Amino acid sequence: MKLLNYTSTYFSIILLVLISIWAVVFYYAMFVEIYDSIDDGLEHRKMLLIARASKDLSLLDKPQFDEYLFTINRVDYNNHRIFKDTYKDSVMYMVNEEDYEPVRLLESVFKNDEEYYKIVVMTSMVEEDDQINNLLKYTILLYASLIASILLLNNLFLRRIWQPFYKILDQLKDYQLEKKDTIHYKTTKIEEFALLNESIEKLLNRAQKSYSNQKQFIENASHELQTPLAIAINKLELLFEDESLSERQAEQLQQTLENLERLTRLNRSLLLISKIENNQFPSRENVNFQDILEQIISDFSEMAAHKNLRLILDTQQKIIKNTNIDLTYILFSNLIKNAISHGQPGSVISMRLTNKNFIINNYSQTDSLQNKPIFERFHKIGDHVNSTGLGLSIAQSIAEKFGFNLEYRFLDGQHIFTVNFK
Repeated sequence: MKLLNYTSTYFSIILLVLISIWAVVFYYAMFVEIYDSIDDGLEHRKMLLIARASKDLSLLDKPQFDEYLFTINRVDYNNHRIFKDTYKDSVMYMVNEEDYEPVRLLESVFKNDEEYYKIVVMTSMVEEDDQINNLLKYTILLYASLIASILLLNNLFLRRIWQPFYKILDQLKDYQLEKKDTIHYKTTKIEEFALLNESIEKLLNRAQKSYSNQKQFIENASHELQTPLAIAINKLELLFEDESLSERQAEQLQQTLENLERLTRLNRSLLLISKIENNQFPSRENVNFQDILEQIISDFSEMAAHKNLRLILDTQQKIIKNTNIDLTYILFSNLIKNAISHGQPGSVISMRLTNKNFIINNYSQTDSLQNKPIFERFHKIGDHVNSTGLGLSIAQSIAEKFGFNLEYRFLDGQHIFTVNFK
């Protein structure tokens, strides 16, 4: 949900609560004012009628309501000497409405020529049900108008205010350190956005510097480590030619040479992972996965034959994806090499390539690896001394770079690796 819509949602909820409370308070306050106004009118009418009755004695005998909506009856002094003015709500049949409607009554007692009279003055009242319906209708209309105003304000006014934020956000979505992209900041008078632009610029400058230093370190490490390792291995191989070496010395030299070769492979693998994670393989092209797999199968055919394994590739069509050709070769070769290294002699390694995924199955003497961190670095399967424990980790890093999903499962004695092309 966008920030503007998120704040609008909160405003809508807050307004709904506040307007609901306001409607209840307004309803009671309105009726207090209505009652006060009606009661003042009844009091005024009562005083006028009492004044008229003192001059027109015919008004002192009016036991029934008529069009003038009042009654006057003689009462006993003893029963009404402490009578106080009383306001009441009642109903009366209205001819024009053909129904009973609410009315307001004022009952009072007054004295005229040593006689006491009770006067009842009546007037029409506002219908409470109609008033509630009207209040509800206008409250909903007010709420809808306010929400429409907020949405209009967000889209016409606030969206313009947030333009610097959205502009820099759009640029950050496609920003790539390895391309040294430049962020263009929109001039703004808003202090928070200006501070945001300044902070992002400093952060990106530090990231660019850190990336450059790291990239340079990887390149230097690749050169500085590979050269002395190659020299050490070459000298050890020359030393093997010395006929004066004893069998014990030759065995120790062989072990040293194997460790140096393993260190060389480990160094290459770690540097490759670093380059992948640092996006130092930016170039992409349309790569034919079928051609790549056929080339890898040809390259590993002798290795597979040595272990008495058969490699079978099943593909229905030419599968072309936009990837880096070198990394694609490494991805599939690592999976195939892993299957050959751990495959059961005399079995078949089957591969299937479709437009959706690549699946490779192999039988092995090891059990399921589903509860083991097989894609973590330096995790080894079995007791292969020449393994660096980085093959599957490299495959996972390459898959993530291309947006693929590398999965593992164990079914019917087979280890199954699947690369899903998203």
